[in-house]
Amino acid sequence: MKEKTLILSGDDVNSIVEAYGLNKLMDTLIKRTTESIEAYDIDKTEIPIRSGFNYDINDPGLVEWMPVHKKGDEVVIKVVGYHPRNPQKFDLPTILSTISSYDTTTGHLKGLVDGVLLTALRTGAASAVASRLLAKEDSSVLGLIGCGAQAVTQLHALSRVFDIKKVLLFDVDHTALKSFPDRIAMLDLDTEIILSNTENILKTCDIVCTETSIDVGTGPLFRNLETNDHLHINAIGSDFPGKVELPLDFLKQSLVCPDFLEQAKIEGECQQLQDSEIGPDFSELVKHNKKYEFGKNQRTVFDSTGWALEDQIVMDLFLDLAQEFKIGREIAIENISNDAKNPYNFMLKTVSV
Repeated sequence: MKEKTLILSGDDVNSIVEAYGLNKLMDTLIKRTTESIEAYDIDKTEIPIRSGFNYDINDPGLVEWMPVHKKGDEVVIKVVGYHPRNPQKFDLPTILSTISSYDTTTGHLKGLVDGVLLTALRTGAASAVASRLLAKEDSSVLGLIGCGAQAVTQLHALSRVFDIKKVLLFDVDHTALKSFPDRIAMLDLDTEIILSNTENILKTCDIVCTETSIDVGTGPLFRNLETNDHLHINAIGSDFPGKVELPLDFLKQSLVCPDFLEQAKIEGECQQLQDSEIGPDFSELVKHNKKYEFGKNQRTVFDSTGWALEDQIVMDLFLDLAQEFKIGREIAIENISNDAKNPYNFMLKTVSV
């Protein structure tokens, strides 16, 4: 009997969200992310730094892969393309991706899922988990610097763990800025949306998310600006060597917590810092959060470069929900011969006697 691979297309992913409920989905993902990081054991789960190819011919971008090995169970690999010109030139998201899961007993491809929405969801959920541990509990004013796709799920996730009263927006792309209120209509938030600027956002907000497509070597986004004394920033946009959103002096005055330390030191905000200037990583923060409660009364940064564990968490959730709602297609995608020792077996003709 041939093994089947469960395939979830983008439409299937959307159907799962509609069947389960958008808010319930985000709440479940935040809960699973917290629980999975609490249970994370480096001896049982292997997560190398992501690798890939970057290029600057015609349309600059990169394709990279993010693997995670849950020993004795599965290997999950996300392949992601990052192409900043996609929205303007091709009417496509900046980030395109797929996530695959392999059985480590046989190597069988168990599942293949569109990763575009899943990446946005898990990034938002990670920020919600980190912000709940680093930002003040009564945070009510959120700033979004960069109003693209990531900003939508950042707002959604944070609105599930904080009572957000005001959202201040800024983007150099005026179309993205002005269209943002319409693009979040499905969230049905009782929140005041204010078009603002970077200076005012940093001065007045409790939590700020930076999710920009700033080019390598052109950062940071601001310098020498006054900030709220207890400001927490989720820095999302830094994901490549030489690409940074936050100024060095701000980082040095803050408790900086990377999602994946070794990766963040190469392509996150942490690439600007010495090891001694970097705070606890995401796993340490979640597991020993009481130890870092002092961070709620000072400037803090969640350096979010993307951790493959988050991809495994969100994929497992969608595969579970796909089974529950009977969504997706099961396909015998692998060429499995009736004779394991003969790949040409299918060409043998039945001989009649």
